[in-house]
Amino acid sequence: MDINKYQTIVKKNTPKENRVGNLLISFFVGGILGALANFIIESYKYIFHISTKEASGHMLVTFIFITCLLTGLGVFDDLVKKGKMGLIIPITGFAHSMQSSILDYKKEGLVYGFGSNIFKLAGSVILYGVVSAYTFGLIRFLIFGG
Repeated sequence: MDINKYQTIVKKNTPKENRVGNLLISFFVGGILGALANFIIESYKYIFHISTKEASGHMLVTFIFITCLLTGLGVFDDLVKKGKMGLIIPITGFAHSMQSSILDYKKEGLVYGFGSNIFKLAGSVILYGVVSAYTFGLIRFLIFGG
């Protein structure tokens, strides 16, 4: 088959992406997630009589737990298909990637299974996050001093 003919067939059968619709869905879902996070923080502050900083940490742990639970139940991927990047960009995406690695390699055991593969998806996020933090910290130090 001719390569131009093949590319024409591929282009004709490739589904069209609705970028504006995806953007709006992500925006609203991300906003709802942010509002929920704020509600959880305020609830933890009121119930446990703790500071905003402490309540924020507890909220992150709550989101991580819920994400890992929904990933383990096989529900989170379906939610991401509906909520787009509004669900996967925050800490929930990081938790989902680590939990998915654990589930994919659990049959291989603790060490060779998920112990060796837990950071396959999240490793690049950790690496570039650390490198970026170091680089921007160094730039800030050089510009503003100690």
